[in-house]
Amino acid sequence: MSGEHTSTTREGHEGHGHEHADGHGHDHDAPATQRRRAIGHGHAHDEGGHGHSHGGVDPSVLRSREAMRALVVSLVVLGVTAVFQIVVVVLSGSVALLADSVHNVGDALTAVPLGIAFLLLRRGRSPRLTYGWGRAEDFAGIAVIAIILFSALYAAYEAIDRLVNPAAPDYLLATAIAGVVGFVGNEAVAIFRIRVGREINSAALIADGYHARTDGLTSLAVVAGAAGVWLGYPLADPIIGLLITLAIFGIVWQSSKAVFTRMLDGVEPEVIADIRHDAEHVPGVRQVLDVRARWLGHRLTTELDVALDGSATLREADAITAQFEHELFDHMPALSNVRIRARPSDAVATQDTVNPSAHHHAPNPIPVSGRLAEGVVAIVASDDGERMAFTTSRMQQPLEASIEIERENGRIETLPLSRSGNDPSRFVSSTAPEEPHEFNARLVLRSDERSERLAFRMVEPEGHAH
Repeated sequence: MSGEHTSTTREGHEGHGHEHADGHGHDHDAPATQRRRAIGHGHAHDEGGHGHSHGGVDPSVLRSREAMRALVVSLVVLGVTAVFQIVVVVLSGSVALLADSVHNVGDALTAVPLGIAFLLLRRGRSPRLTYGWGRAEDFAGIAVIAIILFSALYAAYEAIDRLVNPAAPDYLLATAIAGVVGFVGNEAVAIFRIRVGREINSAALIADGYHARTDGLTSLAVVAGAAGVWLGYPLADPIIGLLITLAIFGIVWQSSKAVFTRMLDGVEPEVIADIRHDAEHVPGVRQVLDVRARWLGHRLTTELDVALDGSATLREADAITAQFEHELFDHMPALSNVRIRARPSDAVATQDTVNPSAHHHAPNPIPVSGRLAEGVVAIVASDDGERMAFTTSRMQQPLEASIEIERENGRIETLPLSRSGNDPSRFVSSTAPEEPHEFNARLVLRSDERSERLAFRMVEPEGHAH
């Protein structure tokens, strides 16, 4: 079997049922909730705890009609709430209400990338835009972030100016009422999103509902500020306004990291881990050699190399990669395109351990497996000479690795391993291991506060002596 390439889109994958090797089948038209992962979306969170950001679109929400209806209704309610608050801001001059209005406007503006995402769903690729229009969604997200940032800067300026030059806002009752309206609007959105989220089993929508409930408490802070002014503490209004503005800056920072990471083709480590995990459910995939993924708007595309049995026929290799694609599409709702390159495992081992120009005679690669990682340890040839390498098929993030080699007289040779620039799944030493290449050693792995040592033994090829 030589290198084989397969490329599949979600549109080509859906609309048919199939049988898995483990004996269960399912229809792609049914909701895929068994192992659905809400990954890499604009609101990165779960029910237990979550962050919040503007300018992104949740891919899991886009694929549910009920979730989209809940989102659109929520945005309309928040938009009306924000308009009412802005009118009162103009009349009263309340800085706290201005900051709360900016926050609610930010929630309503998420409709911009959402609308663009829906329009782009109707358009396909073109000879000029071969990856489609997904990047336009990211540019819309940047525009939303910029609007919120400049609005928050203006609110911060007004709050600081009011602290330096104290002045009580007018229409305190109207300001308090606007704060209550903000609370009621956010609470209504919270109840609606949580109810629909539970009906369709959407953790992302439920978490959005809890976020809206938190926003409602922010609106009540405006009421507290108005009450403070009424009691004779005029600085209560700008202090509340400044605190709300600081919270908005936190949201802008979180949103900016998410959007710009995507524009630089960055993905969450969990995405790569999920892809590697799915390979474990596919008989015939011996190793995932390389994984690359990137977001195009709310859609995910991935390219990967896998090692298969070198004796597999082209038809058998195609069946294995097709099953791998099924696993990925079923368990990653945001995934829209997969490209898999199948390589024979014996050729991979040969490339990793033999460099004819260097007259390299390396021991056979040694498989290792532990709690923190699994893969193959080998002595490989490089342009700079022999190096120790650890190629992972599974690993915890973050991961640090080194190799401790037992030498004569109890001496330990330590080789720190660093990630290979063109393959994040591979760790390589910067120096060559000492001769001879027959030794007992340990692969030392560290991830946060956890560590482990995996023992192995390297053996020289027969007939090779020093």
